[in-house]
Amino acid sequence: MSFFEIVQQANDVINGFVWGPYMLVLIVGTGVYLTFRSNIFQVSKINIWWKETFGQLTAGKPKEQLKDGNITPFEAVTTALASTVGTGNIVGVATAIYLGGPGAVFWMWVSGFFGMMTKYAEIVLAVKYREVDANGTHHGGPMYYIEKGLKIKWLAVIFAVFGTLATFGIGNMTQANAVASSVNQSFGIPVFVTGIVLAALLALVIIGGIKRIAAVAVKLVPFMAVFYFIGGIVILILNASALPGAFGAIFGSAFSMESLGGGIMGYAIMRAMRYGIARGVFSNEAGLGSAPIAHAASREKDPVKQGLWGVFEVFVDTGIICTITALVILSAGLYRGDISGAPLVMASFINSFGEIGGIFVTIAIICFAGSTILGWSYYGQQCLRYLTGGNKIVDIGYKFIFSCLTIVGAMGGLTFVWDLADTLNGLMAIPNLIALLLLSKVVFELTKEYLSREK
Repeated sequence: MSFFEIVQQANDVINGFVWGPYMLVLIVGTGVYLTFRSNIFQVSKINIWWKETFGQLTAGKPKEQLKDGNITPFEAVTTALASTVGTGNIVGVATAIYLGGPGAVFWMWVSGFFGMMTKYAEIVLAVKYREVDANGTHHGGPMYYIEKGLKIKWLAVIFAVFGTLATFGIGNMTQANAVASSVNQSFGIPVFVTGIVLAALLALVIIGGIKRIAAVAVKLVPFMAVFYFIGGIVILILNASALPGAFGAIFGSAFSMESLGGGIMGYAIMRAMRYGIARGVFSNEAGLGSAPIAHAASREKDPVKQGLWGVFEVFVDTGIICTITALVILSAGLYRGDISGAPLVMASFINSFGEIGGIFVTIAIICFAGSTILGWSYYGQQCLRYLTGGNKIVDIGYKFIFSCLTIVGAMGGLTFVWDLADTLNGLMAIPNLIALLLLSKVVFELTKEYLSREK
């Protein structure tokens, strides 16, 4: 057996653990604990987090003028959403339904509901324990609250290492490949051409740092969310007669005691839970520790006030975008066939829109995947900054390599690299979840102080 085969087998074992049932129980269990210890904050205080998030977007306030290297709270959430709302909202949902049946959608909602509090806690801690450099720029994330809050430097380093390495695969090459392959399928453009264009555009943005990334995200994220939302709603209106059956399939399959292939009773439930929760976590990233890195760059001083955007973020990602994808697929009724992933979503849109439906999905994938690459480029920069003390040469080298790997990813053929990156992405969650549980008292105290001021 070659060294490569040994590494590949080892990775398969680790991947089966980090994305397996025990870790998924830990991720969702952390959200359950935070939810009930906070008196189901996402429901009992919906008036507060809704007012401080969606309410602020519709208030029509003048744009905040920043004189330092930080970004506004809304720019922080759009940067985080840029990385969170990605191909997982399209490909991930379709794969979950294909592998776990319609019931996977219910368990995706469950993971999203409890994930609201997980992401809230991450962001509260990221803002609480962030540091400020000589230029007044904020830097934060799990590596900082693990070091400063838990006083465990080596665990913080482990998170930063996993975060840096994962950004090349999950946050870059897989996304570039999704864009290149869909553009090739819809428009016939060679994948390497798409890769070169993506790399050039990416380099122009990430060289400008967080402020330029945020400037792009604040325009791209609302556009792509509204664009996809409108397209999906139109299809659901056209397929309105099929929606009761779609919801019936979701709830019926979620609790089906069916025995598949002569297996044990309830096997269908286990598959629905496995793939629904896994794809839900993969999509909204609650518990992975990625999004709080962007939120820590916010100019907002109150940790809880910025944390409220985390609740809103999961609501948009899982509650709206993933749900629209799921209902479009189920109402079209094509999920029982042999197609999965992006082709299944394309076929579902084409079923209602004709050939233009495929182009619609391609545009959505370009926006979703492109924004994910931008967001993850910043996460990698910050993890590497923590490890190297902000070495500028290392930072420039990272941006160059990150941009070049976009071309490599677009051309495909890197299945093992993607599998390895997927494992590293999951490994990020372990030190982060440890910190969330051990520092939960800090989150509850800050929340209590904020609510007392609100009264």
